[in-house]
Amino acid sequence: MKKEAPLNALQQFLPSGAYEPVVQYLVQYKVHLTITRQRETLLGDYRNAVDGKNHRISVNGNLNPYAFLVTLLHELAHLLTFDNYGNRVAAHGKEWKNEYSKLLAQFLLHKLFPADVEKALLKSLQNPAATTCGEEHLTRILRKYDVTRKKNGAKLVEELMDGNLFRTKDGRVFKRMEKLRKRYKCIEIRTGAVYLFNALYEVEVVTTH
Repeated sequence: MKKEAPLNALQQFLPSGAYEPVVQYLVQYKVHLTITRQRETLLGDYRNAVDGKNHRISVNGNLNPYAFLVTLLHELAHLLTFDNYGNRVAAHGKEWKNEYSKLLAQFLLHKLFPADVEKALLKSLQNPAATTCGEEHLTRILRKYDVTRKKNGAKLVEELMDGNLFRTKDGRVFKRMEKLRKRYKCIEIRTGAVYLFNALYEVEVVTTH
């Protein structure tokens, strides 16, 4: 489900001080911004202007303000890349990386982020990943500011111990086993099937009595 967001309602999703510089871009490039409910497979999305329609960007509304801004800048970088190169370049090629780095550097000058997030973003400037989730160091730090998820007791797979049981969002229960390179071997309790989970995948701990 999507929710149309008037520009003044955007403030509640952004860090203090970010509204004005963000709105400048949205107005200048006539961006149709949509705030969506949580999506599992992506945090944000960009669709270029076509057939008289405006550029369209959507961002998950359940993100904390710092993650929301980083995701929005990621999508704005796609817009700027399209504006300069059209469809002639790769989605996350050197042109996009250049645009994203310039945009991120500009917003870092506003001192909008906590020191630990700023440090992680400075590292990202060197070689941005195709997704925010692709940069594990940044994802871990941004997650510290997820108040809602802390209240819900969500855990990352890497925060569990070997042998711990956990439940995924689709209700399946797994036992975490050893780490294999970057992913964790996990066994589905019902079927015995083996799966590999990303270290930063969010799950619900299952307590046994």
